[in-house]
Amino acid sequence: MKNNPDDRNDNVEKIQNNIDMTIRNMELADELLGKTDNPKTKEELKAKNERREQALQGMRKEIKDEADAREKNYKG
Repeated sequence: MKNNPDDRNDNVEKIQNNIDMTIRNMELADELLGKTDNPKTKEELKAKNERREQALQGMRKEIKDEADAREKNYKG
């Protein structure tokens, strides 16, 4: 079995895409919150957005780490 090398060249772009999609999903959930009267649906959407916000914090840290690593590799 052949191991694949760790290719981190596009990690920043992939993480940024994930951030963009997560923000979009949060916006869509906010729109739905304004349109639904169902208390269970509202609670579920709020909970999902809270989890998304936590995920965003992690992705923002990860993208900074990846950008720093990329810069060091370019300089070193």
